[in-house]
Formats: sequence, structure tokens, C-alpha cells
Amino acid sequence: MAVLRHSVEVVAVGPDRLRELTSLLLEIAESTRARGGTVLMPDGQPVPDLRLTGGRHLRPGARYEVVEPDVRERIVVRIREWRRGGPVAVEQLMSAPDLSARLTVRLTTPERPRLLEAEGRMRGAEGSGALQRAKGRARVDLAAWWAAAELPPGAPAVARAPAAGRVRHRLGEARLYLRPRRSGEGCWTVEVAASVRGRWLLRPVAAVALLLAGRALRRGFRDGVERAAEGWNRAAGALLALSPDELRAELASGRGLPGPGRRTD
Repeated sequence: MAVLRHSVEVVAVGPDRLRELTSLLLEIAESTRARGGTVLMPDGQPVPDLRLTGGRHLRPGARYEVVEPDVRERIVVRIREWRRGGPVAVEQLMSAPDLSARLTVRLTTPERPRLLEAEGRMRGAEGSGALQRAKGRARVDLAAWWAAAELPPGAPAVARAPAAGRVRHRLGEARLYLRPRRSGEGCWTVEVAASVRGRWLLRPVAAVALLLAGRALRRGFRDGVERAAEGWNRAAGALLALSPDELRAELASGRGLPGPGRRTD
């Protein structure tokens, strides 16, 4: 088994800001309406690239298709749960000539976020065999995350990681753990730890392969963590730069949140 660790500094998003964002998302979503297959914003403008193809708008069983020109993938979104003050669960299915994937995300609850869970499966093209199949799940206990992030300097790290994930493949299994610590003003230092090992009779073979590829594996892990942190910092920085009114206007416009470098005026 190989164990990999790397720490990065990221922009902190506190509970109040996350609650404000998820509540606004819920409010804006519930202010939309469907006319035939078209989903309309409160001002009557259609939501770009989205069509209702089955069920009742924003009710369990509703199905939407994301329509983008010149894109080979077919993306379908289904509502699994939708309750104000309760869980919201959304499933996304993506199919392409060489890949299909299913991802379900469940948040309890949008108005007071406490638990974020995700579960997914991926497989290669039809007839590609079991070696091109994988499944995984992740869980973030948000209350535990913020509690860990508020521990004073020098305090022992939390024993149980507030964010954890697991990916299983026929040849092996990877587990990921994230533990935050308070850093500079408005920042967290997040320790990312991963363990990788082979499964069943393949464990000795996988152990040798991991030993031989150890340096490249560690470098790839470190680079991947750094890129993820950079992406988070750009997105979180753009989010925190918006006032509540600007945030509401961006969400209500149907364009989504501003990306890195995009103007908000």
C-alpha cells in the first residue's frame, strides 16, 4: 500500500457564506418555471442549454437534458429529492462514444448545509470489459469541517477526517482524506492524504508496481492537489468578491457564478 500526503493553502468559505449561497440557489431555482420543455427564469428568459424532457419541473423524477452545440456527450440531469428544509439530491448521467458515467450529489440541507454526499460510477465503451469500470463515493461532514478549521494552532489534528472519499476498481482501491486547519486570515491549510493498494490476489503485484512508480506517483499526486487548490482559490475568490446583491444578480441572470477573471460589473 502506498500512502501519499500533501498540504495546500486554500481560500476559506465559512458556514454563513455557504448558507447564503445555497439558500440563494434554492430560491432562484424555485423561482423558475417550465413551459413545455423550456425552463424560464423569473424575467421570462429561457435558461440557456437546458430542456425539461420528463416529469414535473423541480419534482422528484423530473428529467432535464443539457443541450450544447458541437458537444459529443449527452448529459441528462434527474431530480431525486427536492424538499425545502430537507435533502436535495440531483443525479447526472453522461454518455459519450467512449465513456459513460453516473454521479449523484445529495445535500442535507440547502438552507442549513450539514452533509454533502456524492456517489458515482464510470465505465468505458460497450464491450470494453471490467478493467474500464470504476465506482466511488465521497462524504463531507460540513459541521465537522468547520469545527476542525477553528482549532487553535498546536492543537492535535482531528482523528476522523471530515471529508473522505473512496474509489474502487477491479485492480485496486484508493482512499482520500482531507483535514483542514486554520491558516492566515481567510485561509485554511488542508492536509490531503491518500492511500492506494491492490485488491485481493493482485495486492503483491500492485505493491511492486507502486514501489517502482513511487516517485512519479508522489509527484503526480502533489501536482494534482496543487491544481485542485488553484482551481478552488480562483472560484472561491470570485465568489467572495461578490456582495449579496451581486451574487443574487449573477444567479438570477441564468449565467451562473462568475469564473476566474470575469468581470462582475
